[in-house]
Amino acid sequence: MRDIIVAGNWKMNKDHLLTVDFCVSLALDLQKRRTDGLKVIVAAPYPFLDAARGAFGDSVGMVAAQDVSAHTEGAYTGEVSAYMLASLQIPYSIIGHSERRQYHHENGEEIRQKLIRLLENERIPILCIGETLKEREEGLTNKVLETQLQEALKDIALEDGRELYIAYEPVWAIGTGKTATADQAQEAHAFIRGWLKGGYGAEIAQNIHLLYGGSMKPQNIAELIAQPDIDGGLIGGASLIYEDFLAMIDTAIIQAKTE
Repeated sequence: MRDIIVAGNWKMNKDHLLTVDFCVSLALDLQKRRTDGLKVIVAAPYPFLDAARGAFGDSVGMVAAQDVSAHTEGAYTGEVSAYMLASLQIPYSIIGHSERRQYHHENGEEIRQKLIRLLENERIPILCIGETLKEREEGLTNKVLETQLQEALKDIALEDGRELYIAYEPVWAIGTGKTATADQAQEAHAFIRGWLKGGYGAEIAQNIHLLYGGSMKPQNIAELIAQPDIDGGLIGGASLIYEDFLAMIDTAIIQAKTE
């Protein structure tokens, strides 16, 4: 049985003090709850990763980077390597987010190299894939997902599937307030799971966590994570609001108990 993942992507928000306050409060609240079958992740901005990790202490809260370099080391000013994340004991990193693809023109091969660097350093990639509104309206959703999966996972061997998370993020639902219906989200996740089954076999495909990343919030998380192939969420704006993020964690705890 796969755990339910509640992951917050803060993007370029909060400062050092707000990060520490949020993570200390969350650690205390998590300690009051039974969190079996649940993983809570906060993707804080780079300058605050170590502070967030320290604030979580021995709680179940974990920290992710929002991106990582495609390079191992060297003269790459401003870049942060997977080895550096490993040295800070940061277990996860988002890669391939639609904002990185759009604003920084990241292509499939660059994302693939980032994924390789993370696996080399025993970090877990949170690979983001998804279609634009135009692509969905043209009926290209599955084709886009397949292309992005092929590009990122070309010649990538997986041991058991637990070393990779994939977040489906319909680009048209990010930061717009729009959300795919539970049926639409499940359809995309089922396609992804099916593609993984074809490439890696049923066991590995069943072990890979698939997250929904399109405007998940307290009002819709329950119906989304109740779907058979949706294992949690990569949450943007709602993860910045403490009460909303905690409410989503509580919903996930209830769902984890029923599985």
